[in-house]
Amino acid sequence: MKVLAEQPISENANQELARFAKALGHPTRLQILQLLDSQACCFTGDLVEVIPAAQSTISQHLRELKNAGLIQGEINPPRVKYCINKENWRKAKLLFTHFFEE
Repeated sequence: MKVLAEQPISENANQELARFAKALGHPTRLQILQLLDSQACCFTGDLVEVIPAAQSTISQHLRELKNAGLIQGEINPPRVKYCINKENWRKAKLLFTHFFEE
């Protein structure tokens, strides 16, 4: 029988991890994150030019990523500029690393 880890992930950390994992659970969202990570920021239209999906679909995925806290949007009327939320990006990496090392 495997001994439980001395310091398991807290309930709050598990909830954050689940939120991040859900946001990462679609190939289009992964592609959006890869593109945003390779650039400082970009607009929805920039993503639509590269990703084979309708603008409404891209916007829906951006909303999911933003709600999970992985990206942030800055309103620049009439458009929104998106970039990686560096603080939460680091937090997600740490949570996933801790989860897989247990």
